[in-house]
Amino acid sequence: MLTKAHRLNKQKDFDAVWQRGDLAQDNFLMIRFLPNHLRNSRFSVVISTKTAKKAISRNRLRRQLSEIIRLHLKNIAPGQDFVLVVKAKLIGVGYQDIEAILINLLKKKKLYA
Repeated sequence: MLTKAHRLNKQKDFDAVWQRGDLAQDNFLMIRFLPNHLRNSRFSVVISTKTAKKAISRNRLRRQLSEIIRLHLKNIAPGQDFVLVVKAKLIGVGYQDIEAILINLLKKKKLYA
């Protein structure tokens, strides 16, 4: 689980990232990000009920993505707010593949060292 300092909780921050943030996406995942002028990066994971009908699936994906972020936090660019939106094709994909997808998207936008 991500620490409280690394979670994007406030609606106004979430809305700012959603409206003004840059976009990186592929068939599995969409990432919106915006500089936050803080020392650390903050993350939010969004999985709609249209994407995954069962709460078990949504929660599992959320936990997996949070753990991947936690493990790679030192390599992710600091001072950014991230909103990760899961697409339906990510359901049923293995942990290693999810990790590779996320890291490739971050590298594409030069947010991963």
